[in-house]
Formats: sequence, C-alpha cells, structure tokens
Amino acid sequence: MAQVVLDGVSKRFGSTVALDALSLTIPDGAFVVLLGPTGAGKTTTLRLIAGLDQPDAGAVLMDGRLMGQAAPAQRNVAMVFQQYSLYPHLTVEQNLAFPLRSPLSRLTSEQIDRRVREVAEMLQIAHKLGNKATALSGGEMQRVSIGRALVRNPSIYLMDEPLSSLDAKLRADLRLELKAIHAGSGATLLYVTHDQTEAMTMATHIGVLENGRVTQFGSPRDVYENPVSLSAARRLGQPRINVLPADLFGPAPPNARWLGLRPEQIRLGQGQDATVVRVERLGDQTRLHLVFRNHDIVTVTDAHTALVGGEVIRIEPDRPFYFDASDTRLI
Repeated sequence: MAQVVLDGVSKRFGSTVALDALSLTIPDGAFVVLLGPTGAGKTTTLRLIAGLDQPDAGAVLMDGRLMGQAAPAQRNVAMVFQQYSLYPHLTVEQNLAFPLRSPLSRLTSEQIDRRVREVAEMLQIAHKLGNKATALSGGEMQRVSIGRALVRNPSIYLMDEPLSSLDAKLRADLRLELKAIHAGSGATLLYVTHDQTEAMTMATHIGVLENGRVTQFGSPRDVYENPVSLSAARRLGQPRINVLPADLFGPAPPNARWLGLRPEQIRLGQGQDATVVRVERLGDQTRLHLVFRNHDIVTVTDAHTALVGGEVIRIEPDRPFYFDASDTRLI
C-alpha cells in the first residue's frame, strides 16, 4: 500500500478550473472519502492519481516518488468506475482474472485461480463464475467490477461512486463488505461519493471539496461536529443542518450572519414557541417539521412521541454553530 500526496495540483479543462492548487495527503492504509457538489473536482482528483489525466501544475507522489509522466500501468492503481467496466464476451471468472494475467503480474495459473475464487466468495458471486457478464444483474455486474480491483494488490484503490447505481439494500450490503475488506487488508482507498451515509459509515477520513480545493479534512466525526464552514456542515447530516438568520433566537456573536443547527442541536420543551407542521415517523426516530418565526426547522425526537401537526412546542438552540457572511465558522 502507499501514502499518496497531491501537492498544489491544478487542472483546467478549457476555461473551467477543475482543481485549483489542491493539496491532499492520503495516509497509508486510510479509507478516504471525498465529498463535494458536482463539479468540485472529485473525479478529476481520481483521474490524476490514476494517470488518466496529467496536472497543469503541481505534483502527484506515491510513497515519496514523483509520478510525473508515469503511465497508469506504472502506477499500480486499481480503479472502479460508476458504470460497469466489464468485458461482455468474457465470463465472470475471466473478467476477474484479466488484471492478473498481465505480464507484470508474474502469478502462476494456480495462484490466479485461487485469488479469483477468494474474491468471488467474498463478494458472493462464486456461483456466477461461469456466467457471461451480460447474463448478470446490475448489482452482480458491479460486484464483478469491484472484484476486478480487489483481485490485485495495488498501491491504492480508486473508486468513483461505485455503489450509486445499486438498490438500497445492495448498497448497504456492499458498504459493509468494503469496510470489512479495508479493515482486513489495510488497503489505501480513495472513494468518491455524494452519499453521506457511505462517507460516515466507511471512511477513516473525509475530504470536503469546494471549487477544486479541499476545505476540510479529518475524521467523519470531526467534520460532522466541528465543520469549518457552512458548506462543510451541509455535506454531512441527515436531516440536513438547519441554516437560519444568526439572531433568530436572540443576540448573536459579532459578525455572525448564519446560525447552524443540526437536528440534535435543538432542545425541546423549553425556550420559545414553534408550531409542528408535520410529524415524520421513521421507526427508530421521528422527525418534527416545525415553523418558528416564519422559518422552517427540522429536528428529531423520540420514536414514540404523541405529537401531531398543529401542536405548539417550545424549542431552543443547544450549542449552535455560527457562520459569518463568507460562510466561515466563527469559533
């Protein structure tokens, strides 16, 4: 495995700035998830590490070695794309074995067969090894696509929203499998997603990208509990953070423009009156949709609450976040 460093990397596509002097260190053995809006530079970051694109400025290093003009095959990376990248005329077994049959691999046929079967068992597709790729379901094809990366022992795994096209149950199953694979192998993994559940449940580190730069990098818990900006605060949390005028509940700190309240940062039963608009029961929790001084607020409460729409309750902030006009967190 490897530590991967992007040092002041910039990349343009015509007049569009994809990455703007981005600096990022992916620790050896870490599971790093990149979060950010469309166009923030997440996929471009993966492609530069893989060698599929070259930076206009800055450097990519693996274990201290400059990649420069090194071709993708020389970088020893494994990449999983959002869309299935399989050879349709080959069987599942042949697709999984394909990366291992490279002249650079130097594995015997027995070693390749053993590795293919191990990965197929891990991804629960061993019974499909003889099937053509075209005879698989979407979920099975994506498992094979992930398996093509896992059969190797690369310096880093690069994954570009590999679970986004799968149904909810399969996504949940594969999240657990990828987390277990990482824990068992100690692999270095860089993963791009829009799904904050994937980020919170799998990552050892989260990088928040905005406009081609990393605005915050840390553990999922740290990014969630100590966002450095409003954009970082909005990347994690379900329901999303409530963003309100800074003085909505009373006096605010100097220079504060916005008040950020995660649902659990709202104390019920004391404070000022708010009206319950809708009660959303989700089994393990209940979300309350409130109106307070003409502003919509979402909070969470006990799963068995007897509250109904139209009732008036009292609320107050509990350790809120404040942000200035540039959306920077005020500490």
